[in-house]
Amino acid sequence: MGKRKSSNGAKAGTSQSDESGSDEDFDMLNVDFEWFDPQPAYDFHGIKTLLQQLFDVDAQFFDLSALTDLILTQPLLGSTVKVDGNETDAYAFLSLINLQEHEDKSFVSKIIDYLRQKAASSSVHSPIADLLSRPDIPPIALVLTERLINVPSEVTPPMYSMLLEEIQWALEEKEPYNFSHYLILSKTYTEVVSKLDEEDDRPKKKKRRGSSPTVLYFHPEDEVFERHAICHGPYEYSTKQDEGHSDSKRAFQEMGIKPLGHMILIEAGKFEEAVKDVAEYLKPQG
Repeated sequence: MGKRKSSNGAKAGTSQSDESGSDEDFDMLNVDFEWFDPQPAYDFHGIKTLLQQLFDVDAQFFDLSALTDLILTQPLLGSTVKVDGNETDAYAFLSLINLQEHEDKSFVSKIIDYLRQKAASSSVHSPIADLLSRPDIPPIALVLTERLINVPSEVTPPMYSMLLEEIQWALEEKEPYNFSHYLILSKTYTEVVSKLDEEDDRPKKKKRRGSSPTVLYFHPEDEVFERHAICHGPYEYSTKQDEGHSDSKRAFQEMGIKPLGHMILIEAGKFEEAVKDVAEYLKPQG
């Protein structure tokens, strides 16, 4: 068992309506989420699966088994979120990697090279490209976090708040967690016209000529972190998908979905305030 275990109620909506048949009536399911330290005995599969979801179609380029093992060597740093006890797979996780400390590991070096190339491809990310291109990489914390679809965003603030406490405790023990920056790796998406609509001649949304697609968020907390960021923005995945891929992700929406990688760079001195703002933004209502 980890050094802590805390629980909190959170509501998640289901798609089941009541007997009246109203589309506006939804059942609400109360779920008790529990926060644990990462456990090598139980969490390898769950964290690796969430990392695959985080890196999306480019996950194939990385040794996620080695990355998961590295995360699990830091059991007092980061959290998992579960609903059925410590010995089950995580529904969400949060951890970080000190890029300066681990850049000599080949699988970490490959991640650094990948992020450097993505940052160099857009002027928006130039501060990230600069930091990752230095002969001696600064002590940057690469923040890795993901959760299963439909897990409410309210599980996120406790993970970040506990992370700040854990970093402080680690510094008191002379651990290498005195960071210069936090680089949050995340995902966003844009909506694209469905190929099914084009084939079936269905009515569809029209985009204004010359306008850029709006970037939408899988993780609402990213919008808050961006207010405190040096730079932020999406990047294209290297793995190209066929034309029907966006429709496979569209579910019951009119538009197809095109996932994108996303990076947010925050100076270490501004990270604590950013975490507090996320907690306020995602504070349960009522």
